Amino acid sequence: MPFYKIAETIADIAFNKNNLCNATFGGKQITLAKKETQLYAFAEKCPHAGSLLSEGHLDAKGCIVCPLHGYRFALQNGRNISGEGYQLKIFPTEKREDGCWYIEI
Repeated sequence: MPFYKIAETIADIAFNKNNLCNATFGGKQITLAKKETQLYAFAEKCPHAGSLLSEGHLDAKGCIVCPLHGYRFALQNGRNISGEGYQLKIFPTEKREDGCWYIEI
């Protein structure tokens, strides 16, 4: 799978006040999230009803919370932790030696 450069540093990403933002890489729309110094990437829309996840928020446990119905997804693996059984598509991120962030799609 190809890697796509996100930014030189996490500070260069234009996050909303909720530490979320939409981005397009390789023609694919995704959502980025910042939790402390960690960068996460996942599907743009909730797998339940298609709401834009960038309009949601991160809870205290670091889960993305859908703005429409409040479904919660773990950023590490996409598992729905509120019990509905949906799975959020997660894209691995990594910081490489050159200090750039990349996403695998």
